[in-house]
Amino acid sequence: VQLQASGGGLVQAGESLLLSCAPSISIFNIRTMGWYRQAPGKQRELVSTRTTAGLTNYADSVKGRFTISRDNAKNTVYLQMNSLKPEDTAVYYCNGDSVRYGSLWGQGTQVTVSS
Repeated sequence: VQLQASGGGLVQAGESLLLSCAPSISIFNIRTMGWYRQAPGKQRELVSTRTTAGLTNYADSVKGRFTISRDNAKNTVYLQMNSLKPEDTAVYYCNGDSVRYGSLWGQGTQVTVSS
């Protein structure tokens, strides 16, 4: 079982990026999907999660700027990141909580925001 994350890149402060995460199993088999990030020298931290029921959670630092969503037809979860700041620079990891397979992690995608 894999989570394929994509969409990272280098942008300037104030710009936007859209991250995508596509699991190799049906998204309906994953109770909660989310995004975490890890900046150099720091611990991995939660960015946002979304349950199958549609409940969402955001880190205070990204509230109002980031939006997590999912497209069932495309079996994909997205993280729309607007008004990016240099402090958002990190490797972003997709995570899925599956009843059958436990906690699943994607390979990470680099987001770099220049000032």
